[in-house]
Amino acid sequence: MIIMDKLEEILRKDLHQYLLSMKEVDERLPECPDVEEKWEVIAQAYLPDGIREFNAYPTASLGWMMYLGMAVAKYWDTEWEIYSKLPDIYAYIRDKRGYDSMDEYIREEVLLLKGDDYTATDKLVGECASRVHNALMHQQIEPGTKEAFYAYVTCLHQLYLFGIAIQLNRMGYHMTKMQ
Repeated sequence: MIIMDKLEEILRKDLHQYLLSMKEVDERLPECPDVEEKWEVIAQAYLPDGIREFNAYPTASLGWMMYLGMAVAKYWDTEWEIYSKLPDIYAYIRDKRGYDSMDEYIREEVLLLKGDDYTATDKLVGECASRVHNALMHQQIEPGTKEAFYAYVTCLHQLYLFGIAIQLNRMGYHMTKMQ
């Protein structure tokens, strides 16, 4: 689907440049196949909640996926032997405090953020979600169509991947060219 490929490229470039300017990712993005492999299962579980919330709370619907990417990357670094075996990581996280408070749960209990780091992460995810929502709206895709669904999933996927990249960067995983 050419439209989705174009949207994916727009989102990837915009998020990468923005996060580079904030020093939240490196020039070369990390690869973490274990966490990336969880995308399909997480997305399938997330879609009913995310779609339901999108019209009233589009940036939350989008941003929560970035938080999920961050959480899964953290789990990968700490206790992957346990978390990789969960049949539904999304439900596991969501059910701790419910969908509406999932962002707070991830910041407080998974990422262990406090004070300025807690607030800065909230702002960062909000800005990324807002940028993605803006790009999505500029695509002029008719709501409720198959194209709209695929565009939404494309947006979620990029946010998930960049959530992973941010968290890996914060934990000290840096991708540098080997000499």
